[in-house]
Amino acid sequence: MKYTPSVKELFIENRKRYTSRLKPRSVAIFHANDEMPRNGDQTFRFRQNSDLFWLTGIDQEQTILVLFPDAPLPEHREILLLRETSEKIAIWEGHKYTVEEARAQSGIRTVMWLDEFENIAPGLMNHCDHVYLNLNENDRCAWKVPYRDLRFANEWKARYPLHQYERSGPVMAALRSVKSEAEIKLMQEACDITDKAFRRVLQFVTPGVTEYEIEAEVIHEFIRNRGTGHAYEPIIASGANACVLHYNDNNQECRDGDVILMDFGCDYANYAADLTRSIPVNGKFTPRQKDVYNAVLRVMRAASKMLVPGNTIEKYHADVGHLMEEELLGLGLLKQDDIRNQNPGWPSYKKYFMHGTSHFLGLDVHDIGNKYEPMQAGMVFTCEPGIYIPGENLGIRIENDILITENGQHDLMASIPIEADEIEEIMQKNKELA
Repeated sequence: MKYTPSVKELFIENRKRYTSRLKPRSVAIFHANDEMPRNGDQTFRFRQNSDLFWLTGIDQEQTILVLFPDAPLPEHREILLLRETSEKIAIWEGHKYTVEEARAQSGIRTVMWLDEFENIAPGLMNHCDHVYLNLNENDRCAWKVPYRDLRFANEWKARYPLHQYERSGPVMAALRSVKSEAEIKLMQEACDITDKAFRRVLQFVTPGVTEYEIEAEVIHEFIRNRGTGHAYEPIIASGANACVLHYNDNNQECRDGDVILMDFGCDYANYAADLTRSIPVNGKFTPRQKDVYNAVLRVMRAASKMLVPGNTIEKYHADVGHLMEEELLGLGLLKQDDIRNQNPGWPSYKKYFMHGTSHFLGLDVHDIGNKYEPMQAGMVFTCEPGIYIPGENLGIRIENDILITENGQHDLMASIPIEADEIEEIMQKNKELA
């Protein structure tokens, strides 16, 4: 890992919050993510299962966590099982956690090697009634790959069919969606590194650069500031590419007169930042580009103020849609007849703003949380309205990460340039210094 490890108190508290919600005589089991094959004998870079990381702080493959608050033996109430290292593994793969290091990082006293799991499992299962299994229950999930937690769930239910099986997913969604102060600090660090990357890009962009060169500037700043890398595939979309919502080819030349939509965020300690900015290639917006930019910015600022305790995602998105209608009318993109005759299931504004405004943010860029429950203080949401006009080769999106508090909002990206005039001023000043 490149980041500075978090203190164990964060993970000790997280486990207390989780186990307090379990039924009596329950055991909960969590697995590390798979090491995913890439090609030949190569694997993709390992990324820890977010739930396991949230509970342990352990950032290593082939790890199991067992939580059994009512275990007859105190040493079995929290068990961390790790891949046992060897001289060969140390030579070929590098250092792995020792027992002492795992205890210091997680705060778990009982640390065993992975091959001991089969020996202890029957005794644990004989003394519990409920088994909490952890599957990917993110609303956006549509994977067909039988990942490690799913394979284990199928195996365990076949091996122990008389137990009552419970879902960890709803518990984790409720807990992880409300961030602790320690988590907010980590997310702020991810946002601060993203700020540095954006300012670097403002110094770099000029007509003729390519989208992939901009991407390279971003990752350079992430890594040099101890970020793990991108929190998601970055979007560097110039001109008409900005109207492709998940564009990430990032292989075109940025032309004079175009606007570049850039959507990127740093991963720091497995926590995600999520920023979008739209900037002029030549350092100066045209009047039309600036009008569209400022319309999006007005919606973004008004929408941010709606992120308050008690609001709901469904109502929030509907209200933001009405804001966007007014802006699109002002830009001449919609007419009153379009609104009067619209399909209620697909309002007219969605021709130019077809995605949602906000999503949960945390260990995952599209973090878990119940979108039908009221918002709470401690939740972090993106706020990212946009207007996309393919006929003008123009797409504008602006996005910051917003922490909900009891007294309003705290913008984790408040320091990042956002006004069109400020962006132009920084880019022009850099041109003069070049």
